[in-house]
Amino acid sequence: MSDFDWKNLIDPLFYIHFDIDGVKVGIYIVLFIVFAETGLFAGFFLPGDSLLFLAGIYNRELIENIFFIGSDFLNVLLLSSFIALAGIVGNMVGYWFGSKSGYYLYNKQDSFWFKKKYLIQSKDFFEKHGGRAIIFARFLPIIRTFAPIVAGIVAMDKKKFMFYNIISSFLWSFSLIFAGHYLYGFLLNNYQIDLKEHIELIIIGLVVLTLSPVILKFAKKLPAEILPDHHESEKKEDQK
Repeated sequence: MSDFDWKNLIDPLFYIHFDIDGVKVGIYIVLFIVFAETGLFAGFFLPGDSLLFLAGIYNRELIENIFFIGSDFLNVLLLSSFIALAGIVGNMVGYWFGSKSGYYLYNKQDSFWFKKKYLIQSKDFFEKHGGRAIIFARFLPIIRTFAPIVAGIVAMDKKKFMFYNIISSFLWSFSLIFAGHYLYGFLLNNYQIDLKEHIELIIIGLVVLTLSPVILKFAKKLPAEILPDHHESEKKEDQK
């Protein structure tokens, strides 16, 4: 293992190629990152989508950390399943943490940093859109870290949460890992384009693609929040 660089924390390949004294342990690091990013507060900064996409490209190397399988399809299938399970457990831990801290938050007095009305609004949102919220959140960086925690805080029905937790985790892992694996093979065999030579572009592209819905959502929401204040100030001026 080379000297540690803080930049490695956001580099998916650092985790995929991770070794300890020459022993490859990338699969275990990847599984832990997926677990942490989908259920622990501290995991929001870790690479998620780009890690899974690249894991699909390097799937054989990761699976061979455990055992050797000759079939490419079985390699990808097993890796996708392992990562889906890590994502499910991660969300369960996030939900558990949220459910344990929910009582405290519901009884906490309003302050500058905390408004109980937002917690109640979140509860209503999850009761109305809970399933879709869990599924969509799985594909959005940062949000997927906090979604299960909020679901636990607002006491989303456990069975409903687990159903969508399982569905979203398998959709997320299978779509990104299979896409990475088969797109890599398709471009290499048909156009001689080796995605391994364009890793930085892949990471940047996936970050832009996955963050754009969040940015657009805030961009649309911001004027709506500003305009009422603007109209209020105009009314006060008219009254004067």
